[in-house]
Formats: sequence, structure tokens, C-alpha cells
Amino acid sequence: MPEKLVVRYCAPTLAGLKTGSLFTYPIEEDFEKELLQWNRRLNEKGIKMLVLGEKKGKALVYVYRPKQLEDDLSLVDTIQILQEKGYEYIELEECIKTLKNRLKKYDVFPHEIGCFLGYPPEDVKGFIKKEKPCKLTGMWKVYGDEKKAKKLFEQYNKCTDIYLKQYEKGVNIERLTVHL
Repeated sequence: MPEKLVVRYCAPTLAGLKTGSLFTYPIEEDFEKELLQWNRRLNEKGIKMLVLGEKKGKALVYVYRPKQLEDDLSLVDTIQILQEKGYEYIELEECIKTLKNRLKKYDVFPHEIGCFLGYPPEDVKGFIKKEKPCKLTGMWKVYGDEKKAKKLFEQYNKCTDIYLKQYEKGVNIERLTVHL
């Protein structure tokens, strides 16, 4: 798995600005071995990488910060969203296990996946319920604080640009990854 791919799709997570990121990657012969090597490199920085699901020879790779995810999952609104979607236990490993099972069950992403990516609960809830029109579309659909979301989108895009430029200058992913 090329470093540049991880930098491109996960820079805000590597920088500690975002809880998690997703990307797809072809499953090749040494994929599991590669994933293990990535975890050896990033775990000490507070980052985990795992496969949430596989389809048509591609893996859905989830790069996340467990501590941030635990904090996100402890929010009252997030707990409510997950319980309404059938999550019985609001513990990190159980939630990830349930998300994996839901990804297998449906052809589309379960809408609560935003809770695992650091999206504001009000936006995840708005996307699920669709009771009112979205105010802004960017990295996700915004139903709540449009100003705050716009600022985050700009911050994430700027972070990605900076990280890609630094990577092109030879800065490796370990140096780019912030330890929180």
C-alpha cells in the first residue's frame, strides 16, 4: 500500500484533526502482511488501520485514532444514533464489529458510519432522518452548524495539501503522523 495513498486519504487523521478516514485498496497477495506492517509503523503514534469489509477484490480500509473514536462514541447524540441503528454495546471494539457486520449486510454504507469518521452527530442524524434539507455539502452533508463545517472542510483540505507537499519533499509518514 503506497504511503502517498495513505497520506492523500488520511492526512487529517494522521494530523490528529479527524477521528478516522476511509479508502479502498486492491487486495493483493501480501495485503494482510502489509496491513500488519502499517500497524507496526502507526500504532505507536496512536493510529490503527483495519479492514472494515471486502468487495470485488477491494478492501475498505479504516484508519482511525482509537482514543478519539472512544470519545466520539461516548457523546450522548452518538450513542442515541448507534442504539437506533441496532448497536447493542457502545464499546469501541463492539461498535467496530457491529459496523463491519452492517457493511456486510448492506450494499451501501450504513449512514451511521459518519460517527466513526468524526462527523458531527447532528449532521449524521440529519443525514439519517432527512427531516430538513442539508445546508452544505463537502466531505459530508451538513445539517447543523454550516459555518463550523465549512471551516473544518477548509482545514482538512489545507492539511491534505500540506501533507502531500511535505511527502513529496521526502518527509515520511511516521514524521507526518502526530502522536496524541
